[in-house]
Amino acid sequence: MRLRPAAFALILGMFILPVARAAPPPAAQVEIEYLLQYVGTSGCEFYRNGSWYDGARAQAHLRGKYDYLAARNRIGSAEDFIDKAATKSSFSGQAYKIRCAGQAEVQSNPWLRDVLARYRVQTKHIGAVGLPRA
Repeated sequence: MRLRPAAFALILGMFILPVARAAPPPAAQVEIEYLLQYVGTSGCEFYRNGSWYDGARAQAHLRGKYDYLAARNRIGSAEDFIDKAATKSSFSGQAYKIRCAGQAEVQSNPWLRDVLARYRVQTKHIGAVGLPRA
């Protein structure tokens, strides 16, 4: 079977040309960036695949997972980021945990959801009183 030049060009373009990928909505990007920064500066430790890591390493790991998933249109909200990138290891399936000084270790999903909820209350309040939003 012989391909027409237009069909050949279309097929070739599908494999050679970069595919346009949509980023999460701007509001989700802001919230995800806040969560990543919070992890990195929290002073808490992050458990992944049998080892504890400091916040900076946790932030770098989660950012890499986020970038990978976002490039494949799998992240549409901060909740998607938490559920798909920051809850468990894609490698082992083990849940991620957070351990902060003076507190018991907890799973990362509820911890990050709490951080997100507090952020949303804070930014809603700031917006309500007419101050610039973060």
